[in-house]
Amino acid sequence: MSILVDADSRVVVQGITGTEGSFHTRQCIEYGTNVVAGVTPGKGGQTFDDSVPVFNTVEEARAKAEADVSLIFVPPAFAADAIKEAAAAGVRLALCVTEGIPTLDMVDVVAYCLECGTRLIGPNCPGVISPGKCKVGIMPGFVHLEGIVGVISRSGTLTYEAVDQLTRVGLGQSTSVGIGGDPVNGTSFRDCLEMFAEDEETKGVVLIGEIGGSAEEEAADYLADDYPLPVVAFIAGRTAPPGKRMGHAGAIIAGGKGTADEKMRVLSEAGVTVVESPSAIGVTMAEILGTD
Repeated sequence: MSILVDADSRVVVQGITGTEGSFHTRQCIEYGTNVVAGVTPGKGGQTFDDSVPVFNTVEEARAKAEADVSLIFVPPAFAADAIKEAAAAGVRLALCVTEGIPTLDMVDVVAYCLECGTRLIGPNCPGVISPGKCKVGIMPGFVHLEGIVGVISRSGTLTYEAVDQLTRVGLGQSTSVGIGGDPVNGTSFRDCLEMFAEDEETKGVVLIGEIGGSAEEEAADYLADDYPLPVVAFIAGRTAPPGKRMGHAGAIIAGGKGTADEKMRVLSEAGVTVVESPSAIGVTMAEILGTD
């Protein structure tokens, strides 16, 4: 089985007629994802690329196209409301690619999604892919290979690097999840680790973290309690100057907390194999799984 998305997922794209939304919708469809609807207020009744019906609301897309997963390409000023609209409509999973949503807005959105029973991935994330089955996001599908390693990452670019390495060593990926690098997001490392532990296809996990916040430390607390799968981790930002933001809004060290060295230490103590270079992710996992 796959976690989060699979060949049966029915995807609605919010913001499908925008430049980013239209481009990546075509990429998802080309990969084989079942995109059943699009949503752009005021453009209901139109058809995207002569094949995907466009509705004014997610509620309509749920009722008429039976969409159960929402992929969100909505500008930052409206993205929080777009996520809440998806949750209110009852989708089981919402993935928000949008970057720049105010943190205070996301505090409210995450609470609302929990109340509605909708799993939120992101914001500011590349999405989720189960190779060979379903791609819901902006990741390059061609570097992925159906396989046995779960990938969880705060960094989009490093996700693709790790995936490419796992593909090259023949391990492939069961599912790859970009959880996003913002300070407040819908799904954590721990959430994904729990799902991978229950997935019969996943035999190992790659965790890619970065400086700032406490997500990696929280993951380490969970992993220390006899986690059933081998985990390889890399922490980005080790050479970042103290107090500087490095890329993601959440990648800032505050009060001496959230340093790369601290994250590497606690993960190592939890039994995780921590590599110091991203170039070692694939070969290290291959060695652990005995496939090198």
